[in-house]
Amino acid sequence: MKLWSLIGNSQKLDGGAMFGNVPRPMWEKWITPDADNRIPLACRCLLVDDLGGKRVLFETGIGAFFEPKLKERFGVVENEHVLLQSLARAGFGDADIDVVVLSHLHFDHAGGLLAAYEPGQPPRLLFPNAKYLVSRECWERATHPHPRDRASFIAELQPLLEASGRLEIVDGERSATLGDAVRFSYSSGHTPGLMLAEIGGDGGVVFCADLIPGRPWVHLPVTMGYDRYPEMLIDEKKKFLEDKLARGVRLFFTHDAQCALADVVRDEKGKFGTTNERGELVALAA
Repeated sequence: MKLWSLIGNSQKLDGGAMFGNVPRPMWEKWITPDADNRIPLACRCLLVDDLGGKRVLFETGIGAFFEPKLKERFGVVENEHVLLQSLARAGFGDADIDVVVLSHLHFDHAGGLLAAYEPGQPPRLLFPNAKYLVSRECWERATHPHPRDRASFIAELQPLLEASGRLEIVDGERSATLGDAVRFSYSSGHTPGLMLAEIGGDGGVVFCADLIPGRPWVHLPVTMGYDRYPEMLIDEKKKFLEDKLARGVRLFFTHDAQCALADVVRDEKGKFGTTNERGELVALAA
């Protein structure tokens, strides 16, 4: 089994929104904002080859599906579909992927499922040979969104996934497609049914998604303004980190522009942090 961290399209978003009620004098020590108060964010994906005999991609990033006006509004940096380029550098194309696992269906995690924007052309699904895995609660939220996060979903995406005939709605710790190769747990503080995928068991790797977007958010009180229920998320994060620390499971970050993988540590005061940070994974044997 080999692991790659794949860079997808990147974003620049308001630092205040990303750090919730953390004051700017504190969070700007962690990530330096630009003149417009925006911070750089990755949309990183995890590729695992030979995971239970399958080639599995965890998330697809924001992609390049936005029309120019919306691309600017949501801070997408690149014009091209960067994930496809990253896959090519790893020696693969989107048709080589057997399974795409989606933690949730917000556009910065699922937009890369779609081909790059072309004027006058309708949205088109990529990964033609892949099963698409989504949790039941995430699917229900995306198909019946709340006014608070309706703009976070791509209206055309859900019908395309359903029409593909390759959508699996996941309930519980295991999926029919991946069996024992991946264990799922769930969080609802950010969005209902956020699906957290763990591979390798004790000593393995977990895809943290928006429960913990990057290293600064490992500290329990730090949450995003985009989270539905920050207090719930903090409780979920504490339980999650205690478990990963006890079992030596490493954290994979999707939005940290500098760090892809890290170990969990906890100091004498009980504060969680990270060590053994890795900026990139290239065919890492697991």
